[in-house]
Amino acid sequence: MHVIEVRNAELLETITAQAKERGIANGAIVSLIGAVDEFTLSTMPSDDATKDVITDYALPAEMSGTGEITDGVVHVHAVMAVEGDRPISGHLHSAQVGTWFARAYILPNDA
Repeated sequence: MHVIEVRNAELLETITAQAKERGIANGAIVSLIGAVDEFTLSTMPSDDATKDVITDYALPAEMSGTGEITDGVVHVHAVMAVEGDRPISGHLHSAQVGTWFARAYILPNDA
């Protein structure tokens, strides 16, 4: 198990770089937890699952998620809890960590 901690940086870029430094090209992101200052998620429109509806949120959020690393590419689905106890979820495109921190727990699968 590898733990990648992110502070004052873009989440996915940091996970990608740290995984590469640790020699992890493939693996499961079994847990992602923390808080972000802003984020971008996408979901699929109901009439065309091949398209993305991408939305930027300039909101602080508590985050949980899971994902994978395949051939060095990080892929995360996340739930972001924002003010008013509202969840916003989808495919995570970016997340800026600043005020708090985030941690990704990764199980490599490079057998």
